[in-house]
Amino acid sequence: MAGPRKGRMMHAPRPQNFKGTLLRLVGFLKPHAGKMIFALCLVFVQILANILATATLTPLINGLTVKQGDFAVKLTGIAWLDNLAYSGVAEDKLSYLGIMVGAIACIYATSLVVNYVLNRILVSISTTTMTEMRNQLFSHMQKLPLKVFDTTTHGDLMSHYTNDLDMMNEFIARCIPQLVSSVFTIVGVYTAMFVLSWQLALLMLAMMVIMLLVVKGIGGKSRKNFVALQQTVGKINGYVEEMIEGQKVVKAFNHEQQSVDGFEVINDDLCQTATRANTYSNIMGPIMNNLSHVFYALVSVVGALVATSAENPIVYVGIIASFLMYIRNITQPIQQISQQINLVFMAIAGGERVFKLMDTPAEVDEGYVTLVHANIDQDGNITESATRTGKWAWKHPHSDGTITYTELKGDVRFDDVTFGYTEEKVVLKNISLYATPGQKIAFVGSTGAGKTTITNLINRFYDVPDGRIRYDGINITKIKKADLRRSLAMVLQETHLFTGTVMENIRYGRLDATDEECIAAAKCANAHHFIKHLPDGYNTMLTRDGENLSQGQRQLIAIARAAVADPPVLILDEATSSIDTRTEWLIEKGMDALMQGRTTFVIAHRLSTVRNSNAIMVLEQGQIIERGDHEDLIAQKGKYYQLYTGMFELS
Repeated sequence: MAGPRKGRMMHAPRPQNFKGTLLRLVGFLKPHAGKMIFALCLVFVQILANILATATLTPLINGLTVKQGDFAVKLTGIAWLDNLAYSGVAEDKLSYLGIMVGAIACIYATSLVVNYVLNRILVSISTTTMTEMRNQLFSHMQKLPLKVFDTTTHGDLMSHYTNDLDMMNEFIARCIPQLVSSVFTIVGVYTAMFVLSWQLALLMLAMMVIMLLVVKGIGGKSRKNFVALQQTVGKINGYVEEMIEGQKVVKAFNHEQQSVDGFEVINDDLCQTATRANTYSNIMGPIMNNLSHVFYALVSVVGALVATSAENPIVYVGIIASFLMYIRNITQPIQQISQQINLVFMAIAGGERVFKLMDTPAEVDEGYVTLVHANIDQDGNITESATRTGKWAWKHPHSDGTITYTELKGDVRFDDVTFGYTEEKVVLKNISLYATPGQKIAFVGSTGAGKTTITNLINRFYDVPDGRIRYDGINITKIKKADLRRSLAMVLQETHLFTGTVMENIRYGRLDATDEECIAAAKCANAHHFIKHLPDGYNTMLTRDGENLSQGQRQLIAIARAAVADPPVLILDEATSSIDTRTEWLIEKGMDALMQGRTTFVIAHRLSTVRNSNAIMVLEQGQIIERGDHEDLIAQKGKYYQLYTGMFELS
């Protein structure tokens, strides 16, 4: 199976806007322009040092083949290189050898130092750039409307922070310098070859064309097979994950052998695909090495023929040696360019995905009514307070410069609301309802009837195209979303706990809540008893969404989190669905205290939890077909009566 490095060699789809994405990525590098220019200069110095070190072999070898003391001869036939090689102080071969070896050692030492500094600079640039990009991406993601998260898989969003940004990091830290290095190396090496011997340089040009054709042919097949390999790896990973998560079901129905048979089919496919992919990948190196050996032989033969007809044959001894070194130096860059070009397309494709998310329009908030702490006197006059008073008011500025305050009571009204998540499918049709302060309103109905959609609209997770929703007489489109949501508390069916202590998770409902207030909220939700029996009580660390707690315990903490927020309006979306009947009975007293004086919207499949509601709305296909309290609906002997008596079951 291919490792991570090989997996990255797979062919990436060509970006739709290559130039635009590349320029935008370069824009993130502008603050590091000075460092990038310096890094490119270091790349050039490193290449020059490597070429010079190889070129020095020519005078070194030629100098060792001349007669003792005969150092006046031209050792290369190239004036500047002869001047470099001939120091004028070497009196014998031993001293000459010391001078030349010392020169080569200095060149390679310089290359080593340059390489170290270059890597430090590139790492600094790439990590800093990726940090800034992650910050911008995450910050923008917090401003996106809920619709983005409802229509995009979480795995796809996470891949922006992992695969896409990793490829862009690879592009900055490795791709750019290696591409520049490879191109400069090929140009520099070929130039050095041409200076040493134009005849051998023309021969090498023909060989380079052959190399490029081989790389293109094998590389294309390798990329094609690595695409299939990655797809098969994804299949086997998904199958294994599914079987592990469903192990209880597998054992309960004795499907172990069927699971093994299914795995073997995918595993055999993976074996065949991996064999093809790695075959093409692994033969690239040997073929290039064998080609270089053939080129060695050709250069040696042609070089010998040229040397025999030359005026000073001894010069070609060192030239042929340098050419042999240059052949190896030029083979690797050609292979690297093929790999790096593919990585460039993968990085730009990843950049397109990241920038597409960054360009997604943020949640629009045109509200101007805000929520403030309030002091209310006996006559009902409202003044704004700078400190928490336990009472709230809506601060409503008007166009004439005046400001009015409306007490936050929790009066919510829907006036002929029609809504659909898409234009093709309408979820709610002409919904009208009201909840006066302190009332408990329950919604019951089949799955997909629109119950949760109503609560989404109250929070302005989505805006209504038709109709109005008023909160204390104010159209909620005029209220700032953050202030609107601050006046509400939700307990969802799918509980989510964050990494941190139990106390911190409860305090998430109101960050300025004291420990005493958090404990009081836990007692209200009947969570205090089990929390005290945890290993570290309220300081028990929760990880992985509270996996060390039962589902019911996690739900109780979520209810305590809502309680500590102390809101005027509560939304309970299947809040007790994961709590057993006994626990549900225990928390009802606490919930009753919590709901006292608060407007509460309840969605429940258990009809026993909505019996004491002030009003029960029965929804069917986006419409309210029945409404009234429990006794009224039972007397009507309609849909609610059928549900309650078991004549019809919720789906």
